[in-house]
Amino acid sequence: MTSIKSLTLDVTDPAGATAFYTDLGLADHVRVRATQAPTSGFRGFVLSLVVSQPSTVDTLVGAALSGGATELKRVKKSFWGYGGVVQAPDGTIWKVATSAKKDTGPATRQIDDIVLLLGVADVKASRQFYVERGLAVAKSFGSKYVEFATPASSVKLALYGRRAAAKDAGVSPDGTGSHRLVIGSDAGPFTDPDGFTWAA
Repeated sequence: MTSIKSLTLDVTDPAGATAFYTDLGLADHVRVRATQAPTSGFRGFVLSLVVSQPSTVDTLVGAALSGGATELKRVKKSFWGYGGVVQAPDGTIWKVATSAKKDTGPATRQIDDIVLLLGVADVKASRQFYVERGLAVAKSFGSKYVEFATPASSVKLALYGRRAAAKDAGVSPDGTGSHRLVIGSDAGPFTDPDGFTWAA
């Protein structure tokens, strides 16, 4: 079974990014390294924090904003639950969400799941690419969305069309240059059809 072992974000300010992710409780999952690789606009991915209740969404989004993040979509209720989207000072887009409509306990910073959502040009082609590298499909909605089964991972992997991913994040789908992301796994090293780098 293929699993994602780490996510490394290429950032221009490693010390600042380390402090930001440590404060959010993500230091065990997110690594940073220095880069000056050019990038602009949407970098083609969104990282989602899935939590158990609305107050946890509020707590994490509040901490991110206090740490210098920018609000892309304000936190609000929707038919699927409760959540919002922020952009970290390093440019990474984070969605924080819960399917719960009401709190069932005190507010915490407990993160249940981290999901790496890749915005891809062709969902079916990318799905096939990853299946051939040992990932099993857990959920699939045709050419719209695919989620892979990665039970041994601290990070889950999902695919969405690039335009749909950008729209969900509240940004334009336009972007050029480096993704500024390296995915560490037992399936690597390789580069996927959309230019995402996987390392062993």
